Amino acid sequence: MAFDFEDVTLRAKEVAAQPFADPRKVPSWLLEITYDQWRDVRFRPEFALWRDRKVPFQVQFFHPGLYYDRSVAVHTVEGDGVHDVTFSPSQFDYGRNDFGSRVPQDLGYAGFRIHYALKKADYLDEVIVFLGATYFRAVGRDEVFGLSARGLAVDTAESQGEEFPYFREFWLVSPAPNAKEVVVYALLDSVRVSGAYRFVIHPGDATVVDVEAKLFLRREVTKLGVAPLTSMFYFGENAVRHFPDFRPEVHDSDGLLLNTAEGEWLWRPLDNPDTLHVGSFQMKDPKGFGLIQRDRDFANYQDLETRAELRPSAWVEPHSAWGTGRVEIVEIPTNSDTNDNVVAYWVPEKLPAPGEPLLLSYSLGFYGQDGNKPPGGRVVATRRDSGPTDGALRFVVDFEGGKLARIPADKVVRGVVTLSSEDKAGELINQHVVKNPVTGGWRLVFQVRLSDDSATELRAFLDLAGDTLTETWSYVVLP
Repeated sequence: MAFDFEDVTLRAKEVAAQPFADPRKVPSWLLEITYDQWRDVRFRPEFALWRDRKVPFQVQFFHPGLYYDRSVAVHTVEGDGVHDVTFSPSQFDYGRNDFGSRVPQDLGYAGFRIHYALKKADYLDEVIVFLGATYFRAVGRDEVFGLSARGLAVDTAESQGEEFPYFREFWLVSPAPNAKEVVVYALLDSVRVSGAYRFVIHPGDATVVDVEAKLFLRREVTKLGVAPLTSMFYFGENAVRHFPDFRPEVHDSDGLLLNTAEGEWLWRPLDNPDTLHVGSFQMKDPKGFGLIQRDRDFANYQDLETRAELRPSAWVEPHSAWGTGRVEIVEIPTNSDTNDNVVAYWVPEKLPAPGEPLLLSYSLGFYGQDGNKPPGGRVVATRRDSGPTDGALRFVVDFEGGKLARIPADKVVRGVVTLSSEDKAGELINQHVVKNPVTGGWRLVFQVRLSDDSATELRAFLDLAGDTLTETWSYVVLP
């Protein structure tokens, strides 16, 4: 090919050696339009990239404006070289807006989306979208768009504020007539980081994106978040609500799932805390992590518009050993479901010196149900109340899957519950496990009395005569 990952890497290294320059080309008046005005600007499908070829992929583009204050350069990679994709206002239908004639002829695109026949051979579905900063999101065959991924997170939840890198340039590799995948290269840039990215996108029942990245620091950063995922959690069955809402639950993801190098699976239900909360899971060479929409029952959402039960999960799986570091989960308080307020990513313990490369490789899967994550029993619901004991909290945790349905009710299944807090003032009062005759799963119920001075992490799993039956449930109670 006329262009490959090494070419982008050379560009990234050159850019990192220079002071950061932010070429914003979007007129200020376009940033002042309303959401409805921006949404009324639609790309005309007849101008889709590769539409005139007999290939399985097509590309449509987004117009800058509103939140999207940068235009990005877009090129195609053909057998005979690299070609620019040229913006024109005539490629867009401006709907009821009257500002089309004011749009600069060389404005550029805000981003793009790739279409592929996921469901029917004669219809091209929207599979993946690259739009805004380094955000991208994808769906499998039976999902609707939900959570997003990002290329990189810099200093998330740090006191000095977060730095948002952005993809300033893209190269789209022209697919073959029988292609089952499409390749996208991207150049990332920000004040302190530049980087080269290669995305190999495999649409299907689960859409998998293989990511290769080589990063160069201009100068040191406090925290680098690798393979970040961003989602929304407003409330779930674990929340104590003080406001009216007809929907039983509102979230795009309901938990963080981790798989350690030792083979342990850990489930952290998401929450909407009163104050910013950052959770951390120290480990070496993770096998995978992701933000999961585990609850797939429409009855638990009752939302005909958002169809939360169809939102995808996203799973990050490293292609090589990532070394020592931690998975962080950031939960930001929110009083609505309009903004993403949950972020998860990997933080390497050691970073290269400025100018030295950091090479990362992983796959990112967007999918619905997956019975192998985890392969054993899993948490399907977490509920809490004040319980019958004064000053105590009661937790009701339901487990299903794996061997659980085959275990008869007269077997002694044990709940292994542990508490961990800074002042070690927590106390487990009682606990018991019972077969659920409705679902075939098992229910763990326990009470704890906790300190008001420090956060306490609770962990629990089910055990039968020394055989671990389930993933580990992890929950943090804040003071």
